[in-house]
Amino acid sequence: MNIRKLLISAVLPVLFISTAFAQQTDNGNKPKKGDVTLAATVGYNSYTSITALPGNLYNYEAAALSTDWTNKKLMVGLEGGWFVGNYWKLSLGGGVTFTNNPGYSGVPGTVDESLSLEENLGDIPNYRAVADAYTFGYNAVLGIDRYYNVKGVKNLMLYTGLRAGFAYALNEQKYDEWTSMGKSTAETWNLRGSLTFGADYFVLPGMFVGLSVDVGSYTYNMTTYKPQEGLANLSADSHNVGFLAAPTIKVGFVF
Repeated sequence: MNIRKLLISAVLPVLFISTAFAQQTDNGNKPKKGDVTLAATVGYNSYTSITALPGNLYNYEAAALSTDWTNKKLMVGLEGGWFVGNYWKLSLGGGVTFTNNPGYSGVPGTVDESLSLEENLGDIPNYRAVADAYTFGYNAVLGIDRYYNVKGVKNLMLYTGLRAGFAYALNEQKYDEWTSMGKSTAETWNLRGSLTFGADYFVLPGMFVGLSVDVGSYTYNMTTYKPQEGLANLSADSHNVGFLAAPTIKVGFVF
């Protein structure tokens, strides 16, 4: 009798879990209203990265950063989503970066700058100071997607969506040398909107892989330099329209 009770106690939970799993997968592994997703993403997209100008020049000029295919790289990020309906999902993604480069004093050599190159041959060159630099950047993207079933493919869903994103980057540099005119700063930011098309395949009830591309996008960039303390800002901006941009793959989980 004890063995029978033990077997029943062991089998019933397994049957319950199996039944629940079967009910969950009757409609495939697709998500439903209230589900939350978290995915790691890798995309080829424009990015915000800028370097401050030297603080000891006589002339300066500014150019807005390019946001087309000539200024893109692989970017890794996280994306969270919430199914507000069976076929509607809100998403939020982004990332943050921070870099600190400590500065070092220069090392003087034996070169006499008043002499010609030939006269200085064999002398020890000067080592310029290493700038004390600080870099900070972040990006955030908010989106809404409408999902569609694919006839004949149970766990595949296509979607179209809208995206609105903002990215910012800052770089500050200061040299420990007498020719330096104080801290030099540079800032840039992008404002972006896009129409997105993608596909998610739910390989398990709690896991999916996906692919997306921005069918059309618009990006506005503003870039500002301040090469010396006390000077006015030197700014430039740009407008970019792109098609079939920002291809992205993702691997995520459903909760």
